[in-house]
Amino acid sequence: MQYLYPLLTVMIWAGNNVITKAAAGRIFPAEIGFYRWLLAGLLFTPFLLGPVLRNRAAIKPIMGKVAILGVLGMAIYQSLAYYAANITTATNMGIILSLVPVMTLGMSIASLGTALTAGALVGALVSFAGVLLVVSQGSWAVLVAHGVNLGDLMMLVATLAYATYSTLLKKWQLRMPPLQLLYLQILVAIIALFPLFLLSPKTGLSASNIALVLYACIPTSMLAPLLWMKAISMLGPSRTTLFFNLVPILTALVAALALGEQLASYHFIGGALTLGGVILAERWTTPLRKAAGR
Repeated sequence: MQYLYPLLTVMIWAGNNVITKAAAGRIFPAEIGFYRWLLAGLLFTPFLLGPVLRNRAAIKPIMGKVAILGVLGMAIYQSLAYYAANITTATNMGIILSLVPVMTLGMSIASLGTALTAGALVGALVSFAGVLLVVSQGSWAVLVAHGVNLGDLMMLVATLAYATYSTLLKKWQLRMPPLQLLYLQILVAIIALFPLFLLSPKTGLSASNIALVLYACIPTSMLAPLLWMKAISMLGPSRTTLFFNLVPILTALVAALALGEQLASYHFIGGALTLGGVILAERWTTPLRKAAGR
């Protein structure tokens, strides 16, 4: 039963990658990015506004850090994914997103004093090689001649933003209830994305896109964070993070079934290398140097 929480979370995330791709052409990226957080904020407000106001004395000193987290993890990360979906495939998005654990580990080594391990070094190189294989479509000549697809590049930046978010979340250890922290970050995302929403062309909500917005809002923005927090409390962060490795696999399967995306050999090889690198980084813990302060 305890494994159901992280499994449901990664299934929701994989579905969101496919929903993000399906939204391309039906609703502008700035619209769905803004609507999902606006709706999540409205739904959370009756339950969380009162507790947040009562806790405002404790929140005020850390509000600057909360704002940074909201911009990185909610606004930049997902907005870039919506723009990337207009140019690249859901399968590519899922594989690139699987770099998050390796990037987060690298940032933890650099900024948190985490010990550099053989697995972290080798795993990062293997994962990066896997992503390069995917973004080059299995041909180094294509990569040299045409460079990285703009959508894949956007996803790389989005992944970096989320890894930074994860590292800062761990570094700052903000002492406040998780639901209140989530709610405040959602409010920050609404404020940050509002100017982009105003300036963007709009299709408006319609029968063709409302289900996509609702999925992005309710399962992805509200349910998944709660399930993930529950999983961490039951299994611990290390064991829970392992389930993140299922996201690219599930994304590729759902994208093939729901969107008809064709899976090429470079997807399988590149995805395997990326996942293999993540597993090496998490499991091969032989230190290459001592952690800072030891």
